[in-house]
Amino acid sequence: MNPIVRSEIARGVTFSYVSDNRFKTMRISATALLPLQAETVSAYALLSQVLTRSCAQYPDFTTLSKKLSSLYGAALEAGVRKLGEVLALTFSVSGIDDRYALSGESISEELSKLLCSVLFEPLLRDDAFDAEEVEQERRQLIDTADAELNDKRVYANNRLLELMCDGEPYGVRRYGSRDGIKAVTSSELYNTWKTMLSGATFEIIYVGDSSPEMAKGVFAEKFSSVQRELLPLGTTPVSAPENVRDFSDKMEVSQAKLLLGYRTSVAAPQTEVTAMRLMCAILGGSAHSKFFKNVREKQSLCYYCISRYHRVKGIMTVESGVESENIEKTKNAIMAELDAIRKGDITDDEINFAKLSVSNDFVSICDTVSGIGEWYLSQLGDGRLLSVEEAIADFNSVTKEQIVAVANKLTLDTVYVLKGNEEV
Repeated sequence: MNPIVRSEIARGVTFSYVSDNRFKTMRISATALLPLQAETVSAYALLSQVLTRSCAQYPDFTTLSKKLSSLYGAALEAGVRKLGEVLALTFSVSGIDDRYALSGESISEELSKLLCSVLFEPLLRDDAFDAEEVEQERRQLIDTADAELNDKRVYANNRLLELMCDGEPYGVRRYGSRDGIKAVTSSELYNTWKTMLSGATFEIIYVGDSSPEMAKGVFAEKFSSVQRELLPLGTTPVSAPENVRDFSDKMEVSQAKLLLGYRTSVAAPQTEVTAMRLMCAILGGSAHSKFFKNVREKQSLCYYCISRYHRVKGIMTVESGVESENIEKTKNAIMAELDAIRKGDITDDEINFAKLSVSNDFVSICDTVSGIGEWYLSQLGDGRLLSVEEAIADFNSVTKEQIVAVANKLTLDTVYVLKGNEEV
């Protein structure tokens, strides 16, 4: 994979190009980076869905779909994620690469114009979004948020971060709350859209094997007409808790969930982040991890046990599905595996298997044009943008001593348990 080429095309707007000839398709994404705030998150999440439903030029879902079909079956999508304490709204179009167009037309230019129509020329009625369009997307977004509530594994993870980061933006869910989504009005959505265009930092990423100049010119022209005053962005890591906090909830669940949240004292863009990511992989990142081999297989204490490192915020979470009678045993076993790493009880095989697992994950992520765009987008908080090859080399350079050192920086912050309603 070729390195990423970046250039600023307007204030707070960066256009990036990644050339890759493995695919017959291209993808162009525009990501708006905004402060993650409880007061605005639901409006932004709803806005992302409404914008990709229609626009002034294609005023309903049917006409927009016909336009996409005419471009060799192109696709238009929107997504919402958290990058630390930054909310990222990604709008993307994908279709065949220019070199495969039957009549020699520039598909990249057409797709860029379509994406700009969606972003800059939405369907409006008297300084408000179309009420019917908003209501339809509101119902869809509520269903999506409810799906996260009904998936108890996802719910437990969100709940842990909500409790652990109470009073911090990172505790805010990416869609906000059900009530927040219901409360957004069409006119409020219009003001939210104006704020996004004028205040968001934009990352535009083009992945394909044709010249990006047409696409770059389309976006540069559109942003040149917008007066921009950028909103401040940033994430504040918390080094260590004052004490460990315990929380529990009861719901209709078939198996209990035990989650632990750690403050790591290591957050991007610090140089120790790579060692912390590898330590997390050794602990609970694969079928060769300590959690899988010892807590799940040898002791049979849980159905699953994995660890995740939220590197921009500097948090590590551990999640497991357990029988209620095994909650305390599982907690002790998890902490014992972390203590083993702290004492240097790590084999060369464990380190090498973790490095290989991480490398394979990196390579597989970039097996599609969308994956390549997501690869670079996920690194925006890291202070550097690495290719897959560079990232693998970075991981392979980590030593056992560095792994032990970062493991000793972890401090337990929060323990969260989700039990069944009938349990004591």
